[in-house]
Amino acid sequence: MRKIRYAQMSDRDFWFTLDRHLSEAEFENKVNLKRAYVLTEDDTPVGILRYNLFWDNTPFCTLLYISPAHQRTGCGRALMEFWGADMRTKGYDFVLTTTQSDEEAQHFYRKLGYHDCGGLVMGIPGHEQPMELFLVKAI
Repeated sequence: MRKIRYAQMSDRDFWFTLDRHLSEAEFENKVNLKRAYVLTEDDTPVGILRYNLFWDNTPFCTLLYISPAHQRTGCGRALMEFWGADMRTKGYDFVLTTTQSDEEAQHFYRKLGYHDCGGLVMGIPGHEQPMELFLVKAI
């Protein structure tokens, strides 16, 4: 059975098998602020989502990751829908996310009703990457 819940400190070891970008201190902040979720299948964690507030007032999904064995099974959709519903209960009426222009995730987000709203090009030496697409959805 699939369940989604806020991340807990006890999720730390699992979390860092999927998220290689977050610091330990920021993981603790996400847990304390309830800005991270864990999706489980039959009580086994298989996916994560974390967010922050862009401009300090707009929910912005900064990472969605499903373990490879559970990708393309509806887990990502379930996490995004759960997050959107949670944001609605907190009084928000739209959410943001991003993905690199060379990644397949843009198609996933568009299927969920997100649409392009801009991009960011990083040209700083040592940090170059393809354009980051920003996507938005009314909730």
